Amino acid sequence: MNRVSRTAALLALLTLAACARQAPDAVSHAADAPGFLLGLWHGFVFPWAWIGSLFDPHIAVYSVPNDGGWYDFGFFLGITVLGGGSWFGSKRHGRS
Repeated sequence: MNRVSRTAALLALLTLAACARQAPDAVSHAADAPGFLLGLWHGFVFPWAWIGSLFDPHIAVYSVPNDGGWYDFGFFLGITVLGGGSWFGSKRHGRS
């Protein structure tokens, strides 16, 4: 696949992803809706919650409803920090 084809495929994928919306039922404006800090916590515990969800249908890896973008941002940061971020992808990983 040449560079032009890859670029076109990436642009098509990004355009399609831009059309995605969050379900209105998933966003809550109540004061007790999970926000940034709970999103961060849920991102940290994601691997264990996912394993638990395989055995127990009452365990979820993502809180619905939540307060929207801030919860998502916290969830993303939690997964990224726990996963090591770009450290695992570095070429110097494990070397002194």
